[in-house]
Amino acid sequence: QVPLVESGGGLVQAGDSLRLSCVLSGRAFSRSVMGWFRRVPGKERKFVAASSWAGGVTWYEDSVKGRFSISRDNAKNTVILQMNSLKLEDTAVYYCAAGEKVYDVFRTAAYDSWGQGTQVTVSS
Repeated sequence: QVPLVESGGGLVQAGDSLRLSCVLSGRAFSRSVMGWFRRVPGKERKFVAASSWAGGVTWYEDSVKGRFSISRDNAKNTVILQMNSLKLEDTAVYYCAAGEKVYDVFRTAAYDSWGQGTQVTVSS
């Protein structure tokens, strides 16, 4: 397991913005595909966004397209999830994931390292 540390979660109101950060240590960050997933109680983790190792290609779950943005700073081993126009249904625990051989960015099984998760709560 390679340490992934997330930060930036919290309680916000609908329409607000929040920025999640994830720092990866102990491996070549620049060779890793980085992803964000989220989970609500009683459900499985679901894909939110991912970035290719160079950051040139990104993927988003349909419900967050146009509102969320994933970016990475390979010099700082950091991936960012900028979340704008938050909705009540965005409430979840958000997890950062990393993998060097990610065959399918949308699948949790394709990643080999996970963070501990950070809670995002959106209130009305």
